[in-house]
Amino acid sequence: MSIESVLLIPIPEAEALVANFRIQFDPSAALGVPAHVTVLYPFKSPGELTKDVVQSLSDLFSRLSGFRASFTESRRFPGMLYLSPEPASSFRYLTERVAERFPETPPYGGQFAEVIPHLTVAQVSEPQRLDEIVVAFEQAAQGRLPIQAKVKEVVLMDNESGYWQIRHRFTLATGVA
Repeated sequence: MSIESVLLIPIPEAEALVANFRIQFDPSAALGVPAHVTVLYPFKSPGELTKDVVQSLSDLFSRLSGFRASFTESRRFPGMLYLSPEPASSFRYLTERVAERFPETPPYGGQFAEVIPHLTVAQVSEPQRLDEIVVAFEQAAQGRLPIQAKVKEVVLMDNESGYWQIRHRFTLATGVA
């Protein structure tokens, strides 16, 4: 396992629905990562998380407004089931601002041309198994979507200990963006 960090938005409002699926089918859940939408991954190595980096993040996030989000439907990437947030543009905006501030840490290491905000429910390599998980999740989600969330903080986590732990919490400005 590589030692790294991530900036993410916890979505505790989703835990009641997604926790059982994530603990079974999302390896990051077993390592301490809560239900979330990623802002920037990978970020810096834990050794690079200096006071200046943390202060820069704090300054940035204190000027960006929190917002409300809805998770209305499940969607798929290859090998992944996720909940799609609306407005996706508000999550993408946070990612863009951090990537501008830290251009040496592009989202997902620069692997994807477009950042698609999402809350991972399950990751499996076998397409047939994912199909089964989708059916089970859709049954579990009946009458439980949309999930309404208040986005009010970004957390910086690292896995230096072998388990993902929150290193800093950054409060977003009050008000609606």
